[in-house]
Amino acid sequence: MAKVVVDAMGGDHAPGEIVRGAIDAAVQGIDVVLVGDRSQIDPILERFDSDLPVVHAGEVIEMHEDPARAVREKKDSSIMVAARLIKEGEAEAVISAGSTGAALAAAAFVIGRLKGVSRPAIASVFPTKEVVLDVGANLDVRPLNLAQFGVMGSAVAKVFLDVEDPGVGLLNIGEEAGKGRDLEKEAHTLLAQSEGLNFVGNVEGRDLGRGSADVFVTDGYTGNVLLKTGEGTSRAIFRFLLEAMQEEKYQAALAELMPAFMELRQMIDPESIGGAHLVGTKGVVVIAHGASSHRAIANAIVMAAEGAEHGLVDLIADGIGRARG
Repeated sequence: MAKVVVDAMGGDHAPGEIVRGAIDAAVQGIDVVLVGDRSQIDPILERFDSDLPVVHAGEVIEMHEDPARAVREKKDSSIMVAARLIKEGEAEAVISAGSTGAALAAAAFVIGRLKGVSRPAIASVFPTKEVVLDVGANLDVRPLNLAQFGVMGSAVAKVFLDVEDPGVGLLNIGEEAGKGRDLEKEAHTLLAQSEGLNFVGNVEGRDLGRGSADVFVTDGYTGNVLLKTGEGTSRAIFRFLLEAMQEEKYQAALAELMPAFMELRQMIDPESIGGAHLVGTKGVVVIAHGASSHRAIANAIVMAAEGAEHGLVDLIADGIGRARG
C-alpha cells in the first residue's frame, strides 16, 4: 500500500482541517503520515482518538513568502520535510494545501524532476471527466513544454479516467492546424510527432465535456483561467436552476428532483476531487486548494494514494522516454 505524507501546516485552515482530513483518509485504509508542529497536531489527534504518526517540522512557509527563497531558508518547514521523506523513499506521495509556489519549489529542488522533463505541470481532472494541464505552474511556456504536458496528461487520464488510449488536444482558438500563436503552431507539430501519443489536434474551450479529447493541453495562465471560469460558471448555472425552480408551480417537481440536484452539486464541487497533480517529478505530488476543508483533504489524500498505487510516475517516465526517442 502506498504511503502518503501530508503537509499538516499548509492551508488556510491548518492544522485542524488538514489533520481531520488525514484521519478520514486513514479510516478508508490509506497509510498516512503527518508532517508539522507536534505541539499543534497532537492535541487534534487526541481529540479524535487517532494515533496517526507525526514527523515534526518546526517551520511553516506562509502564503505571502517568496517560494524559492523560503525553501532555501526554511529547511525545517513542513513542506520541505515532507519532500525529503519522498526523496528518501520513506513514502510514495505527498499532498499540501499550503503555498503552491513552495510546493512546486520543494518538489523541483528536493524530490527532483523525472529525466527528460523540462518543466513539471499541474494537471487537474475536471468534473467533465477530462484532464487539463497546465493549470498554474508555468505561466510562460515553450512548444516543447506543451508537447511534454500532452504526454504527462495522457498518463493522468489513463490512471484517473481509466482511458486506455487518451485523446490529447491542444487548446486553441480554432480547430485548424494553422490556428493560434507561433507557440501553438509549433506545439501542434511536436505533439503530432510524439511517439505513442494519441494527438487529436486543436480543441477549443467549448469542447470541454463534448468528448473531443480526454486531455486539454495549454499554458498555466490560460489553464488557470479556464479552471476558475469553469468553477464559477458551474456554480452560477446551478444557482440559476434552483432560483428558477422556486416558483410555486415547480415546488412539487422540485421536491422530487432535489436528490438529483444534490448529486449534480456533488459532481461539480471541486472538493469532491480534492486537488490537482503536479506531474513530472520523481514522486506523486498533489496540490490542494488553500481553503480546503477536511473533506477535500481526505479526497486529495485518496487521489495521491491512487496515483502512487497505479504507477503514475512510471507511466509518465515511460511516456517522456518514448517521446524523446
